[in-house]
Amino acid sequence: MGSYNDGSSDSSSVSSKIPTIKFTKLFINGEFVDAISGRTFETIDPRTAEVITKIAEGDKEDVDLAVRAARHAFDNGPWPRMSGYARGRILSKFADLMEQHIEELAALDALDAGKLFEWGKAVDIRSAVKTVRYYAGAADKIHGQVLKMSREFHAYTLLEPAGVVGHIIPWNFPTTMFVMKVAPSLAAGCTVVVKPAEQTPLSALFYAHLAKQAGIPDGVLNVVTGFGATAGAAIASHMDVDMVSFTGSTEVGRKIMQAAALSNLKPVSLELGGKSPLLIFDDADGEICVASSRVFVQEGIYDEFVKKLAQKAEAWVVGDPFDPQSRVGPQVDKKQYDKILSYIEHGKREGATLLTGGKPLETEGYYIQPTIFTDVKEDMLIAKDEIFGPVMSLMKFKTIEEGIKCANNTQYGLAAGIITKNLDVANTVSRSIRAGVIWINCYFAFDDDCPYGGYKMSGFGRDLGLDAIHKYLLVKSVATPLYNSPWL
Repeated sequence: MGSYNDGSSDSSSVSSKIPTIKFTKLFINGEFVDAISGRTFETIDPRTAEVITKIAEGDKEDVDLAVRAARHAFDNGPWPRMSGYARGRILSKFADLMEQHIEELAALDALDAGKLFEWGKAVDIRSAVKTVRYYAGAADKIHGQVLKMSREFHAYTLLEPAGVVGHIIPWNFPTTMFVMKVAPSLAAGCTVVVKPAEQTPLSALFYAHLAKQAGIPDGVLNVVTGFGATAGAAIASHMDVDMVSFTGSTEVGRKIMQAAALSNLKPVSLELGGKSPLLIFDDADGEICVASSRVFVQEGIYDEFVKKLAQKAEAWVVGDPFDPQSRVGPQVDKKQYDKILSYIEHGKREGATLLTGGKPLETEGYYIQPTIFTDVKEDMLIAKDEIFGPVMSLMKFKTIEEGIKCANNTQYGLAAGIITKNLDVANTVSRSIRAGVIWINCYFAFDDDCPYGGYKMSGFGRDLGLDAIHKYLLVKSVATPLYNSPWL
């Protein structure tokens, strides 16, 4: 299944791309500082399973300091009081600095998360720059409404920043998630405390450095590296955090909701698990999309699709993310690596047919062959659980109605894809699937202007689009009496 290129044929080229690690401490109130406890933790290179560096391990006391800085910056500092135009100018400078450091940022995510370096340079970091510019442009377009009252009052609404926002972000897209959370909340005038995933802290700390250079005032953006059970839990339960935005597992999302409810009833935005289906109908044009982990193929083209997919899978190169030939990099850490291999064994035991892959690569690091199962039943674990790894479940359906039923047979509702030439089919299915995003004849069609978020146990609240900036704003109604007015 596939091939592996460890970059040994051009090891000097790969090693030349490895970045120097400049920032390993917490970023609080505009300064890089050690954790109060003095503790550190290791961040691991998934290519080799070796330690990259040691990172300051923040916990409750450090979160308290960061929240105190953010609170002071919100209550007394210039950020929420300056015009949206002025905030936008600073965010635009932040985006410019990100653009100047694209190669270094892509290298940090490749080293820390196993993200493909060339893809990071061409897509992830460039898209993040665009996202910051999008919200920089939105910052001076925040406004309420004038209301038509039924009595003698003049009334209007104000949109005001929510306050101190806690962002808890995952490891799968370190840069994308950082920017999706931070950019709209800063544009809205909030101050923030970010806890990046413990597996991938490096780029978040670099972004904090760039934010300082861009002129974002001290205390407005704080980054506390550490573990979810300590630093993350402290943010969710903090009495002086006004809102929490979280992307991650449904299990942890429940804990964050509970902590928010038991503390100060802070609002919560959750983007949680997904098992997003891709429905491929008989009239599909023959292109093979391999982006989804749960693929339903109409029976008329199923056998031919399986044959083409197997052929295409043979071209996938699994290898060092710094090697431009690599299509699939390593898994983020040993825990995720073991979890994926466990699910593959579940699939075999439950009776699914292994079409390709199914094994780790016999090399250092956390590499797993892209794995495709056929003859998958909907009650199998590999079809139900979010695996977060290179494992695809392939299933067959007959009718449109059966396809819709299969797609909706999940506790999740994050996204779905539809491949068909028939507009009626596309319209019917897109309106029938219970998911927050539907992609027709495409997949992973993310854009700054397109809100992203889930239904059901995939959470609530939206990232991206203007919906995201409004998430960090509170509506205030103001009314004043009218005297001797000729009209209401």
